[in-house]
Amino acid sequence: MELSLAWRLFKRELQQGQLLLIILAITLAVLSVSGLARVSERLQVAISGQASQFIAADRIIDSPVKIDAAILTKAEALGLKHVTNMQFNSMVYSGDKFQLVTVRAVETGYPLKGDIELTSGKTKALPQAGEIWFETRLGGLLGYPKSIELGNSEFVLSNEISRLPDAGFNPFASSPVVLMRMEDVAKTGVIQPGSRVTYLYQFAGDEASLTAFEQSVKPLLNSTQRWVDVQSGDSPIAGAVKRAERFLLLASLMGIALACAAIGIAAQRYCQRHYDVVAMLKTFGASAKQIRLLFGTHLLLVTLMGIVLGLIGGVLLDFGISYLLPPEIAAYSPPLTRPLLLGVSTGLISAFMFSAYPLMRLLAIPPLRVLQRQLEGLQLGMWLHLLLSLGAMALLGYLYSQSWALTLTVVAAVLLLGVLLSVLGFVMIRLGHSVGMKTTNPLQLALAGLRRRARQNAVQLVGFSAALVLLLTILALRQDLLNEWQKQLPENAPNYFLVNIAPDDAKPLNDFMTTKGIVATDIYPVIRGRLTQINGEVLISNEQSDAGEKGRVGISRELNLTWRNTLPANNELLEGHFNQAADEVSVESGVADRLGIGIGDKLTYIIDNQELTVTVASIRAVHWETLQPNFFMIFTQEALAPFAYTSMASFYLNDQQATNDQSTNDPATSGQALSADGTPKDAVILALIQQFPTISIIDVGAMVGQLRQIIEQVSLSLTLVLALVLLASALVLIAQTEAGMATRQRELAVLRTFGASGWLLRSATGLEFALLGGIAGVLAVIVAEFALYLLKTQVFELNVYMHWPWWGIAPVSGALIVALLGVWRCRQLLSQSCSELLKAGS
Repeated sequence: MELSLAWRLFKRELQQGQLLLIILAITLAVLSVSGLARVSERLQVAISGQASQFIAADRIIDSPVKIDAAILTKAEALGLKHVTNMQFNSMVYSGDKFQLVTVRAVETGYPLKGDIELTSGKTKALPQAGEIWFETRLGGLLGYPKSIELGNSEFVLSNEISRLPDAGFNPFASSPVVLMRMEDVAKTGVIQPGSRVTYLYQFAGDEASLTAFEQSVKPLLNSTQRWVDVQSGDSPIAGAVKRAERFLLLASLMGIALACAAIGIAAQRYCQRHYDVVAMLKTFGASAKQIRLLFGTHLLLVTLMGIVLGLIGGVLLDFGISYLLPPEIAAYSPPLTRPLLLGVSTGLISAFMFSAYPLMRLLAIPPLRVLQRQLEGLQLGMWLHLLLSLGAMALLGYLYSQSWALTLTVVAAVLLLGVLLSVLGFVMIRLGHSVGMKTTNPLQLALAGLRRRARQNAVQLVGFSAALVLLLTILALRQDLLNEWQKQLPENAPNYFLVNIAPDDAKPLNDFMTTKGIVATDIYPVIRGRLTQINGEVLISNEQSDAGEKGRVGISRELNLTWRNTLPANNELLEGHFNQAADEVSVESGVADRLGIGIGDKLTYIIDNQELTVTVASIRAVHWETLQPNFFMIFTQEALAPFAYTSMASFYLNDQQATNDQSTNDPATSGQALSADGTPKDAVILALIQQFPTISIIDVGAMVGQLRQIIEQVSLSLTLVLALVLLASALVLIAQTEAGMATRQRELAVLRTFGASGWLLRSATGLEFALLGGIAGVLAVIVAEFALYLLKTQVFELNVYMHWPWWGIAPVSGALIVALLGVWRCRQLLSQSCSELLKAGS
């Protein structure tokens, strides 16, 4: 009987549009979360998939010895592709010339991701047996011979490598790279017991299999073995991918917060509209159980309808967005399961948690309300509603992001917004006492309406402010991330690095650059040294610590040290002052944190068998993701003066400079130099190699191009997510203007009865909504600045600064947007006559 009655009432209210707002809110919630989750996951998978080409695989195990065959068996059982590579250093010979090279020996199937870039184009093929593919600079150093000797065998130089997909970026690795087949290594006789070899086991497959493989294998690795993925820091894209994924997670969390606000507003209005209905039902003898069943069924049906519509909308949104995406991103299609489950969870949890408090107040309405309309029954404190709402938001946020930092930042921003709205609502209520229907001018009428409907306006401000906060936060973060990446990769970013520059070559090299019209970056001296003591305490290695020795663990390798008089451009001073005295050093913040180093500590190094002790003068933050020389330790020139050094530099060389140099008629410098197979070579680079044979030249142009391509895709991702949040915010603003339409209709009828003109009512309504929008804009700026401070310092590691233009733009934009939406929604009411308003409100 009760269910039948509930169903009939549900159908009637649905036909009359009484449930439209709450269904729209739940639909918006589920659509925003499931749609954003699906699009975000697609973009995350695409970004990671594209970025994985930097390591030629999805995962890598880097080991100095062969790994247990059971690990490879496990990979095969999980359906993962895998190849084994070797890397070692050796000398190669051609006639009376010789050169140290880095040998990459690879199996069939390499590379699992990406392509090998040859001067003739991209390929997935490998050298034939007895062949070696060589890096450009090796040809210049050896004079482009037809073959070279490696160990006991002779190999044909058949193809010239522009770049290997997993070449990485290490300007200190100065040896040219050669590529050969794994089966050719044995006949060289180079690898002997005790030889230093690095084994690279590369794996590729679906994410679920990779995760299972990582969970089972990673704990088995020892301290000399490394697990590498695209976010491990071994790839120059790692920082960009991490920040982009955090941004996508944050955008989805913002979508969840937006959905929760919409549902809370809709539930509040639905329950308020049914206060009289509950009073009448109780007057006619309905029991508390019957009323709970009635409205509980309504809430369940509304929630299910909203979830279904939201899921359909989320899937359609994903299809629509994927159609607009570039093919290389749209080709990635992660499973639908998680976005769908997240959408259902969001609909259920947010609908019931955000509706619980309004529903309790509704069910507690006393029968006497039929006589005294001001009675509202249960007067529980708002703390319960706040607790339930924040609990639901935190639960959903953490379930989605698995990040407490992101979740707590969103919750903290919501709390601040709630506090500001509470203070504002209290002030408006205090000022609203004894305010009547003053109609002398539009502004006075608008202010009177604001104060008279203080509680209702406070609820409206939740939606308006939340939408603006989301937009400001997402917009600011997107712009800051794009600016950060642009600084890392400007148009003239260095595409060549010079390593192993002898002091005597510095002036001739500078003259060469001047002649060719090339501007090089700063020259960084490079000295190798080992940190041995901190404040007189001798450091031990990781291996010694694992063996049970007691002591302070240090860095188990030599470091590349340098000196500078000024702070490098891609460094940020966090503490102290940059080196001024001869016995001072600047330390990178990550190393300082790991080793427990602070300002004033004494560090002792061994350099060329000599001991050097210096004082820590500053701590620096270093942007390692930039394609620039970076150092853990920076000294003064006086401190390192006694030690021998080489230097490194970088420069940008465009194609025109590389091929059109006319400073000499020598074929080597006129763009006409030919390789062994007749392929033209870059004249400037060849001339540099021939004039300075001891200087190693590293071409990172291909890497810069690939990195820019990834950054462009990430930028597109951020723009798409911003557009989605903008759309969701607009829907919430539209839904929010629905709140209070019934009350506003009655007021307009009264004002019409007392002779208010249509112009006066339209102007007052527009001004009232404009004032609401302006106040929402001010609140949004305050909360957004607070949220951005937390996000930039705790999550994204970006510079914090105030967005001063927002204090003018946000209130004005909020006033215009909300005023337009309010007048548009009230246009029918404002155009009706007094009798029509009274008839509609009866």
